[in-house]
Amino acid sequence: MRGLAYDRRRATNDEALNSKREHPMSLFQPIQDAGDNPADRTRPLADRMRPGNLDEFVGQEHLIAPGKPLRVQIERDDISSLIFWGPPGTGKTTLAKIIAGITRADFIEFSAVLAGIKEIKQVMADAERARQYGTRTIVFIDEIHRFNKAQQDAFLPHVEKGNIRLIGATTENPSFEIISALLSRSRVYVLKPLTEDQIVALLRRALEDKERGLGEMNLAASDDALRQMAAYSSGDARSAYNVLEVAAALALSSKAGKSGSQIPPPQRTGKGGAPSSLSELQESGASEITLEIVKEALQKRVLLYDKAGEEHYNLISALHKSVRNSDADASLYWLGRMLESGGALHGRSRCRRFYRHAGGQSRTGTGSRLSRPCAEVECALHGLRRGSGRCRANRG
Repeated sequence: MRGLAYDRRRATNDEALNSKREHPMSLFQPIQDAGDNPADRTRPLADRMRPGNLDEFVGQEHLIAPGKPLRVQIERDDISSLIFWGPPGTGKTTLAKIIAGITRADFIEFSAVLAGIKEIKQVMADAERARQYGTRTIVFIDEIHRFNKAQQDAFLPHVEKGNIRLIGATTENPSFEIISALLSRSRVYVLKPLTEDQIVALLRRALEDKERGLGEMNLAASDDALRQMAAYSSGDARSAYNVLEVAAALALSSKAGKSGSQIPPPQRTGKGGAPSSLSELQESGASEITLEIVKEALQKRVLLYDKAGEEHYNLISALHKSVRNSDADASLYWLGRMLESGGALHGRSRCRRFYRHAGGQSRTGTGSRLSRPCAEVECALHGLRRGSGRCRANRG
């Protein structure tokens, strides 16, 4: 009896093993994301309004306009390894998702924030097996600059052999954050910040879209209010969407407080179901997003800045050149821009910047006039007395 039971268990295990060999499983097999339902109102507005094709995509005409290299690659489904470099909210992830919807290859997406070397090797092994059966694999890595050199090296042999097509998205300069061997095997596309007109068009679309946007809320907003949001977003569409979502909630709350009702009236639409003009919407009882509501939703302007990255040195360079050109308005602007961004420019750092500039102007005589006051301020910031040997003010 024991022998018969053992034989039965062994036969069952052998059948399970054969089934796994015939149908191998992977943690990174492409699956349909259940969170992509546009009707899911729990998702942020920016995610719901993400374009689904190139015709809906706004901005980056230098890359995806008809006849441009990237658009031709996408439409021909002939994607090479790509690096999308640009500020936040410019469409890097959206372009990758559009490629995922068009391509006939397996599209695998994971974030460099969560994945490690073990996950990378698993993905590469799956892609190599898929290639043997004639299936192409595109791997999209968000925040690729967060991978260290060892993790980036793991992609090299598979990119070289063609096992995968790599698409990376980064907000950092690829020349600094991505190894040169991987850069030489990829094409870098630079995405630009969106213009105010482009962001206004996106916000207007979100207000009118009933399926994915805020169209069912019966909201009205003037061009000035939308342009105010666009101006304060600094070219970041995601930031503008977030502000619009907060402003919409404030507008509905303000109207509910005045009328005592929390249910907005039915929306009046124009021809073809499109929203009517602003005056007609206001007459029909629509909740208006005013400039005061926009200012309350904005709180603080979003400025692109990093403490030790490329943008930090771009601003310093702009400040130095403005001072060197004797442009007082530009100098004050760039100085205020750095201070308003909340970077690492404390009193000591600001003094050092002007001290270096003063030293660079020593040939014209400006340096000798500015070096002493800068040195005295620096000594005061360091807590040094005027007569101490470490104070630079004693050396001039």
